[in-house]
Amino acid sequence: MAFNLILFGPPAAGKGTQAKRLVEGRAYVQLSTGDMLRAARKSGSDLGKRVAGIMDEGGLVSDEIVIALIEEQLALHNNAAGFIFDGFPRTVAQAEALDKMLESKGERVDSVIRLVVEDAAILARIGKRFEDEGRKDDNPEVFGKRLTAYNRDTAPLLPYYTAQGKLNEVDGMVSIDAVSAQIDRVLEAHNSGRA
Repeated sequence: MAFNLILFGPPAAGKGTQAKRLVEGRAYVQLSTGDMLRAARKSGSDLGKRVAGIMDEGGLVSDEIVIALIEEQLALHNNAAGFIFDGFPRTVAQAEALDKMLESKGERVDSVIRLVVEDAAILARIGKRFEDEGRKDDNPEVFGKRLTAYNRDTAPLLPYYTAQGKLNEVDGMVSIDAVSAQIDRVLEAHNSGRA
């Protein structure tokens, strides 16, 4: 049975860095909804054509389609040690749909790790990066809106996963190695509990 992990954290909190480490060090597969949608669109499959049609019209891809894409990826990587859900779920309805789909396969979300960071520190980090590198998505005004949306959308998920006893918070304000060590402790505690 694969280990299913949801990694939460606002933009620029270091999720990508930590996910990459888990992919390389633990042979987990990262399931990024954005990457999956782009890949489906390129694939030309029936599902990909549906995704392309919705995206071309500027619509939002339904939860049902995202769940189907996730299910497809789980089947493609059925020997993976674990999966990291990145960018999904974003709402309680999506969390419930994910739980239902995993349950149908005899699986479950094993752990939810939230990188806790201070908004002011993230905004300062992004402002500096924008000045240094000029990345469009780092524009402090635009980034502030993304941060507000993240906080608003994920807030209801925290009590959802807390009630299931799955939410683990790690200090995302410390060094990359210190964050990694905290995540490793959470995963080791869960793995020893599953044996």
